[in-house]
Amino acid sequence: MDQLIPIAIFLAVLFLLLGSGVWVGLALMGVAYVGMELFTSRPAGDAMITKVWSSSSSWTLTALPLFIWMGEILYRTRLSEDMFRGLSPWMARLPGGLVHTNIVGCTVFAAVSGSSAATLTTVGKMSIPELRRRNYPEHLVIGTLAGAATLGLMIPPSLTLIVYGVTINESITKLFMAGVLPGLVLALMFMAYVAITAKLSRDFDPVPEPHMTLLAKIKNSRFLIPVILLILVVIGSMYLGIATATEAAAFGVVGSMLLALAQRSLTLATFFDSLMGAVRTSAMIALILAGAAFLSLSMGFTGIPRGLADLIASWDLSRFQLLMALLVFYIILGCFLDGISSVVLTMAVVEPMIREAGIDLIWFGIFIVVVVEMAQITPPIGFNLFVLQGMTGHEMTFIARAAIPMFLIMVLMVFVLILFPDLATWLPENIRQRV
Repeated sequence: MDQLIPIAIFLAVLFLLLGSGVWVGLALMGVAYVGMELFTSRPAGDAMITKVWSSSSSWTLTALPLFIWMGEILYRTRLSEDMFRGLSPWMARLPGGLVHTNIVGCTVFAAVSGSSAATLTTVGKMSIPELRRRNYPEHLVIGTLAGAATLGLMIPPSLTLIVYGVTINESITKLFMAGVLPGLVLALMFMAYVAITAKLSRDFDPVPEPHMTLLAKIKNSRFLIPVILLILVVIGSMYLGIATATEAAAFGVVGSMLLALAQRSLTLATFFDSLMGAVRTSAMIALILAGAAFLSLSMGFTGIPRGLADLIASWDLSRFQLLMALLVFYIILGCFLDGISSVVLTMAVVEPMIREAGIDLIWFGIFIVVVVEMAQITPPIGFNLFVLQGMTGHEMTFIARAAIPMFLIMVLMVFVLILFPDLATWLPENIRQRV
């Protein structure tokens, strides 16, 4: 009960600042500053300067702008067009046809871009016109694209996993390894949904693809070679222990530039645009992380995280009950905040609970990424919904309804992770690495 007044003040100031349109990072700093002034005797300004600098000068954090830059460069290449040409011959004969190119294309691009929005835009700008031209159901095209694009948050290099790792001081490489198998399983679940829907739906009547010989399919697959090579360089260098996450990100930037040069799509203008796009996104995330670090320090002085952890421990919840409570909590929070903001805003309180319950922090990183993926497709703030609205011109309600099956599949994925925790922990425990 002693914690209720500080919690109420923190929440009131936070909602006031967020509601007034202040940037999330500045809102977090404002809440922390008020907390330091009211509940501690330590000078708030000195504490803020020290904490913001220490959180911003982390070497691990240097991987973040590099991976963002790599995604920005690839977004400006003909990668999506080449991926569609390489994938479509193999997807055409599956139940559900070329809708699977949405899912497989997002899975492939997610392995070279840690951003859900970049994945969605890159794959969607090519697949949506092609699938419409072939008379695929609009709700299925939109829904699968909204859901599959969230794989950019899980399959490495994932910006959300980098932020989570920096926030709790955990190995980025281990987290990247942990995201591979769950990401692939989630992609397969999306594909299974498409196949079942295609078999059961009466309005599924696309224009059939012309028959292609095996030799022609293999010939078309050459368009996938550049992106596969880039994936092998970036992900393989980490998993084989050749490079750290930061070094792999540098390899990725160089590789993406070489790919853009080979496609003749790297000009001074696209280079400058990609650089400025990376700077804007990196600065936004860095500001959020700095604000969250200061807020964590402020809340630590008040004793709120420890007090809440002790309170929940006194309820004697099982691990499953605690995870279900967090699942509901993050789904609700995701309706109003983006995934990265949700992670950094809550880790100061949630991390002690997780440690107290004996839950593996690597496994929990994957759990929380699946849950915040849902935030990308839940109204009113679901970012993927806004991107799709701009690309397709549909009403937000139509896009949100189309994404509901993907949302439910992600909820199912949470239970799959709980039932089979080795999905997230096997790779980090069994593959040699250099952290």
